[in-house]
Parts: sequence; structure tokens; C-alpha cells
Amino acid sequence: MKIIIAGAGEVGFHLAKLLSFESQDITLIDTDKERLNYAENHLDIRALKGDSASLELMKQAEVGTSDLFIAVTQQETTNIAICALAKQLGCQKTIARISNVEFIHNNEDISFEKMGIDELISPEELASVEILQLLDQSAFSDSYEFEEGALTLVGTTLEDNVPFVGKTVKEAAQIFPDVHFMPIALQRKATQYTVIPRGDTPFEAQDLVYFITLKEGVEELYKLTGRSKEVIKNVMILGGGKIGFNTAKALAENKFNVILVEQNKAKAFELADQLPDVMVIHGDGRNVELLEEEGLEAMDAFICVTGNSETNIMSCLMAKSKKVKKAIALVENMDYFQLSQSIGIDTLINKKLLTANTIFRYIRRGEVVDLTTLNSLNAEILEFIVKPESKVNGMLIRDIDFPRSATIGGVIKEGEGIIALGDYRIEAGDRVVVCSLPRALAKVESLFL
Repeated sequence: MKIIIAGAGEVGFHLAKLLSFESQDITLIDTDKERLNYAENHLDIRALKGDSASLELMKQAEVGTSDLFIAVTQQETTNIAICALAKQLGCQKTIARISNVEFIHNNEDISFEKMGIDELISPEELASVEILQLLDQSAFSDSYEFEEGALTLVGTTLEDNVPFVGKTVKEAAQIFPDVHFMPIALQRKATQYTVIPRGDTPFEAQDLVYFITLKEGVEELYKLTGRSKEVIKNVMILGGGKIGFNTAKALAENKFNVILVEQNKAKAFELADQLPDVMVIHGDGRNVELLEEEGLEAMDAFICVTGNSETNIMSCLMAKSKKVKKAIALVENMDYFQLSQSIGIDTLINKKLLTANTIFRYIRRGEVVDLTTLNSLNAEILEFIVKPESKVNGMLIRDIDFPRSATIGGVIKEGEGIIALGDYRIEAGDRVVVCSLPRALAKVESLFL
């Protein structure tokens, strides 16, 4: 697949890095020579220096014969314009990164497709949506919904008193035959290795385990893991940027009690005008006394989304020391994800990763309609639509030559979620949710082509 990325900033470089691993034909365009040199020296890509809005440069990049044009420069107006130009020059699909979420929320009034833009993506909006979903499943460290909750992905750390700790997956299934969830990935304590569970895989205390579950299975997981769904009502947000603003606005609209702390005085006053139902505090969120005066210990959740990853992590650790139920930190460094469980923060989120996940559905060769990557784990969750010509069509799951480093977590049939076991027959039109390690992706995709 021939892909052109305009913008070699954090999002653009991260996308180029991930896509180069997939052996895609990548061209990266930017005006910054140092960024391009770094990318070219570290990745198997082609780099072009210049203005991405230049028609001459676009032709040099061979936009007319490209499959996908991704515009992720810092200027949303530039991204919109160059995507429209790329489509006119013959590019098959275009994706534009934007910051103004009004364009996404009002897409029924303006047809961006007619302008030549197939998809609008806001990293800040994606991060806000992720935070809201994490607050909804507040007892779990991670969660993701497929087809509006027909199947839900949840992740949790197993405590010593969980009844299936010490049992294998097969034994646990025999003990709890009526449960509505399936373990799809786990990580042992103090390791960085991802395990795709099989029948003989034992559950151990302090395992970080991800489950695919039905709606009723979420409540079952609460009971079996000894966790309770904490009621989240009072939320403190540190950082009044786009993510902080969008999150505060959405929470206030859903009747949460929200306190937003912003260090910049002028911005704090502006936020107070824009968010009448949010208590906006001007102050340094690193000041523990200030946060305590504003009722930190009474908060159910603490969300830190400043522009500094270290500030976000340290502030969340401080909030957890004050017995705040849920702490979520925005980080830019992907390496921090390996630390989230060991240092005690509930969840780390990363805009680059969320954006890459969203864009990847345009890259995969199979009929991938959704994709997410597990926090801390080297695994991906993909949702495939089974086509009449797919190799798995008409097959029982147990008869499929599925790689051991991948597993089917569930199936969505006509809008209904199913925890599909070996005797389930896959049919055309089914939406199959698969968990796979990177080395098995090619084999998995070939089964759904």
C-alpha cells in the first residue's frame, strides 16, 4: 500500500514508524530537515523536504498513484486543504487531522467527503472519548466498546482472592460455566511479555488480564474479580487544553461535578466563561496544598492532561496517595506504558497511539472495521467483517487453522454479541473480534481476506 504522510511531528513520525513495520510504501513530507533526517535514519521510508501544500512537491511524491494521504501537520486548515488537493490529484483515500471538533460533530451540515476528505480525526477528541469510557468502567484499568457495547473489552489486575487465580482457563470455564466473558490476553507481574491464553494457561495473582465480555458479563467480572463499580461523580481535571476542555464539557453535560485547574490566568478566565457548569480554578496543579484546599480527597477521579507527561504522572501518583479512586494521565512517551501498572496509576493514555489505532483501519488488508491496542501489552484487537469469500466463512472455530499467538474473543451477529467457543460456525456478515500478537497479524488477516 502506498501511503503519504504530510507532517513529521509526533503523530506523523509515530504513524510512519508503525506503518514502516508493516512493510508499507511510506513517503513522509515536512519542512523541518532535522525531523526528516531523523525519520529517514531510523525508519525504512522515503523523506521529502518541502511545503506539503506545494503541487509540485505533491506530484514529486506521486500523490496521484497513492492509496492513502494522511495530513497530520499542526495546522488543521492546511490539513483540510492538502487532503482536498490530494484527492483531486487522484489519491484513493484521505485523512485529515483537525483540532476543531465542531467539524466532526456537525458533519451532517457540511460534507467533507465532497471536498475530498474521507475521514476527519482529532487526537484530542479521541483522548476525551477514551477518558469518558474509562470513567464509565471505573473498576477496570482499560476498556473499549465494539458496536456500541455489543462486545466490551475490559482489563483488570487479578488480586490474590479472585476465585480463578491458580486455575487454568479451562478449569475456570468449568467452575463458572455460565459466565459471559473470554480472556484474550494477559501479562505476568514484573514482565513485559504478552500471553495469548489457551485452555492450559494458568491465571496467577497480579496478572494483568484483558477480557472480551457481553454487557451482562461486565457485572459478572465485577463480582468474580472482587471489584465494585465505583460511582464516579466528582472529577478534578488538571490542564485546560483541548483535551481538558472537551472532557470537562462532556462531563458537565452529563451532570458530573467537575473542577478544572488551569495554570494560565487568562486561559482560566476564558475557560470559566466557556464552561459555566464547571468550577475553574486558576493555579498550579503541582501545588498539593492548592488541590487539597479545592477538595482533592473528595474526588472520585483525577485526570491529568497538561502538556507535560512527567507532571501528569507525578500528579496522578499524588492523587492516588490521597485515596482518589481513579487516576488517568496523558503521556507522550510510549515507553511509559510499560510502567503504568508497576507505578500505581490506573491508566495512561496517549494521543499518538489513539490516532494511529483509528488510522490503521485504512491500512489493514482484511475487512478491518475497528482496531485498538492494549495499554501496556504488545497486542492488538481487531474487528473483521467476514465476507462470502473469506477463508473462515462456514467454518467451525475449532477447525480454523488459527495461529497460537492469536485468539477469537467474540462475534457480533446482527448487532448481538456472542462469546463464541469452538463449536460456533462463522458466517458471512459476522463481525469477529480477534486479539493478536504482531507476529500473527499477517496470518490472521489472510483468513479474513
